[in-house]
Amino acid sequence: MKVIVIGATGAVGKAVVEELGQRHEVITVGARGGQHQVDFADIAQVRGLFAKVGKVDAVVVTAGVLHFAPLASFTPEQFYVGLNSKLMGQVNVVLVAQEYLNDGGSITLTSGIVADEPIRNGVSATMVNSAIEGFVRGAAIELPRGLRINVVSPTVLKESMDSYGPFFVGFEPIAASRAALSYARSVDGAQTGQVYKAW
Repeated sequence: MKVIVIGATGAVGKAVVEELGQRHEVITVGARGGQHQVDFADIAQVRGLFAKVGKVDAVVVTAGVLHFAPLASFTPEQFYVGLNSKLMGQVNVVLVAQEYLNDGGSITLTSGIVADEPIRNGVSATMVNSAIEGFVRGAAIELPRGLRINVVSPTVLKESMDSYGPFFVGFEPIAASRAALSYARSVDGAQTGQVYKAW
């Protein structure tokens, strides 16, 4: 299969590329690295990407920025960081990808454990991740031509503990390679509308 991975240069993305690359042709996309560079919050750039790449069998998104801060100090602008990037960026990909996916193709998005297990300073992350999961459940019943859509909800990664460890005290981190198996399950499997919990 021909698979686009958006967010291919991040910790999860690299592991997904390695896992899927064992069986599939993988096209890597990043904000600043990879074979193609795209700001997926800009739907025009997403359209340009797919126009260049053409028809594909699967799309995986492991990208998205969130703002972490106490609710008492949160501003609307800080909420829009996650809404514009991680939520609408992934929605933009789905809106465009459905036109370029071959029949029976799949889309895999990324949420996160805080959709189910809120943390201090993570109110925006909980909101955005929950919205992504809701979007996937809704989109799954409307996509045409046998197209599938799922979402992977990873916990904190061992590779990211230096950056995110203080936010996830008491959580058991997993290796990015283990999280990547859930993406493989979505791409190579048959289900749709699922939330795969990589915890």
